[in-house]
Amino acid sequence: MLYFLATTSLTLVQVGAALTTAGLLALPAGPLVGGLVDRYGAKPVLQAANLAQALGFAGYLLADQTWQITICAWLNSAGRAVSSSCYGVTVTALAAPGQSERWFSLLGSVRNLGYALGGLLCAVAVSFGAHGVYAAIVVVNALSYVTAFVLTRAVPNSRPEAGQDAAGGWGRVLRDRRYLSLVVHQLCFAISLFALNIAIPVYAVDVLGLPGWTAGAIFVLNTLMVGFGQDIVVGRLIGRVRSRVLVAGHAGFAAGYLLFLAADHVAALALAVGVMLLGAGSYTFGEILGGPITSTVAAESAPDILRGRYLALNQLAVTVAGAVAPAALSGLLSIGAAAIWLTLVGVSILGATLAATIGRVVPAAQCRIGGVR
Repeated sequence: MLYFLATTSLTLVQVGAALTTAGLLALPAGPLVGGLVDRYGAKPVLQAANLAQALGFAGYLLADQTWQITICAWLNSAGRAVSSSCYGVTVTALAAPGQSERWFSLLGSVRNLGYALGGLLCAVAVSFGAHGVYAAIVVVNALSYVTAFVLTRAVPNSRPEAGQDAAGGWGRVLRDRRYLSLVVHQLCFAISLFALNIAIPVYAVDVLGLPGWTAGAIFVLNTLMVGFGQDIVVGRLIGRVRSRVLVAGHAGFAAGYLLFLAADHVAALALAVGVMLLGAGSYTFGEILGGPITSTVAAESAPDILRGRYLALNQLAVTVAGAVAPAALSGLLSIGAAAIWLTLVGVSILGATLAATIGRVVPAAQCRIGGVR
């Protein structure tokens, strides 16, 4: 958003409309490639997604019209959705039995540290405000995807064994009611994840009137807790029932939301900042508990021959949450603090209820962390 406002004559509304349109057009990308993953394996599809995102960012250097931005942003959004659909297939294939949670937590930690490093570098670069610096950020992003393409060449291709037939295709996936309950649970979990970037910073600074650095402190706290703590926490949870850990994760989210609401009733500025940071810590603990387990249960609940389609459907829930969250959360924020935080508490209660339900009907959710029944 900042890049296009700085390098084109387009307005905030025009740029926002282009990016939103691109996101909506990218919604079918994940499900469409699910069949390709099942047929050809995750590796070539993942590599194609990396090249698409490299091309999308390279195109930003030339884009100065809304339709051009929409096309380039669509390549990035679609590539991101496709990459996420391939991610679970690849990790599940490479992880040793009983180690899926540890791998999902480790890679999630690395990703969060990447977010923190990338955010820090971009913040420093943007502070210079020069056109060339903005262009350099885009070039580095494009090169990062080229690098990812090269690195994934060393990854074995995960695909069904020869002779296996993906019988039933998408019809079988959509008739699997137990897995559909997982997808709805994923939607609830994803809505909470998007609150970090969309609702929490705006609430802290614009609604509560806290110093601008509060939003940055919340983001740093989140990235550091996930980056350095997630793998440790998951290691300590070995032997715990997965579904119960998911319920605890939603409880962490809900406690964080209630603390955010409480901050609206605190008069002292320093105390309000403290309550917000405490709420952010509880929220992040919910993310730490639920993230790796959600990914593991979704991946292990899918049959090998249809895992691409199954995980593409699961990823669609995340993509839909990402498309809906900006408008929904900003709308709730405009109504008031109680409206947004109590609504999100309700989402967490629904997520916890679904987690308990899948703990009764989904075998992978009944397992203990570490793969023990």
